[in-house]
Amino acid sequence: MVTINPDHPDPGDVKRAGEILKKGGLVAFPTETVYGLGGNALDPSASRKIYAAKGRPSDNPLIVHIADLSMIGPITEEFPEKAKTAAGKFWPGPLTMILKKSGLVPMETTGGLDTVAVRFPSDLTAQALIRAAGGYVAAPSANTSGRPSPTTAAHVAEDLGERIDMILDGGPVNIGLESTIVDFTEDVPVVLRPGYVSLEMLREVLGDVRMDKGLISENSSVRPKAPGMKYRHYAPKADLIIVEGEQEDVVRHISELAAKAEQEGKTAGIIASDESRNRYRTGIVKTMGSRAHEETIAHNLYEILREYDQLDVQVIYSEAFHTPRMGQAIMNRLLKAAGHRVINV
Repeated sequence: MVTINPDHPDPGDVKRAGEILKKGGLVAFPTETVYGLGGNALDPSASRKIYAAKGRPSDNPLIVHIADLSMIGPITEEFPEKAKTAAGKFWPGPLTMILKKSGLVPMETTGGLDTVAVRFPSDLTAQALIRAAGGYVAAPSANTSGRPSPTTAAHVAEDLGERIDMILDGGPVNIGLESTIVDFTEDVPVVLRPGYVSLEMLREVLGDVRMDKGLISENSSVRPKAPGMKYRHYAPKADLIIVEGEQEDVVRHISELAAKAEQEGKTAGIIASDESRNRYRTGIVKTMGSRAHEETIAHNLYEILREYDQLDVQVIYSEAFHTPRMGQAIMNRLLKAAGHRVINV
């Protein structure tokens, strides 16, 4: 593991990491969303190594990361006007675009699809590494497939350890949830995965944008067009159940469920907010942050799920977090982590 100053990445360390990627190796690195597991996006064997290291299904596409808008041309057949508009507003940043791929991008990177997922991250270490590696880095989240995504280098080491060649430690990430994914291959852009860039933000810039109807489908037989669509993701080791309803009812029901679990000899975790945490009298209570500051909830989600893994809890009960701007993204991740197990009270 190599410690990197996130504001001034050491050129020597970045060059070393870039050389590893050029030779077909794997390097984990920070982005503003979560840590990514990088490989040469144009090298089929590197993409196969990424799938193997993560234990990831090979029909689950990888996102190609770039560090300059000029890199779009060689890997795509077209860059639609709406995509250019979105890039002008949200790049560099936490937005991934689905575009028609060129022959330069191997099918191993795109999960067998004729489209490619592309992102231009804002993290300075990520940008420096992409340039040092030749301009195209395929990078899913740097975790074992299905586990909570990594928001620190320690999470990467815990999951992937000796299976990868280098970890660049740039400290905790900023956002803590994966990028928003938007499909620009149709006339109306389609959100395939919600994230920090919300549907409302996209509509302000692009006009008509729709949400994919199968966004949270768990057992779709359709080949996933973007990461996070088909398989269970972000899951802790314990059973996770979401409880929805009026706040009073939710607190009461979670308290009853946690008490019952403990009577059965199980250790129960409770995911609450700053506003409700002191109302629980049983279970191991952790707060996601304040509902008034929803960025804290997004930032803490994966960290809390991993903390519960360390505590060996058997069951976790979570409040729902339908916050105004990022609620869609937060609930998307929670539902996937829970395998869509929800109790309405």
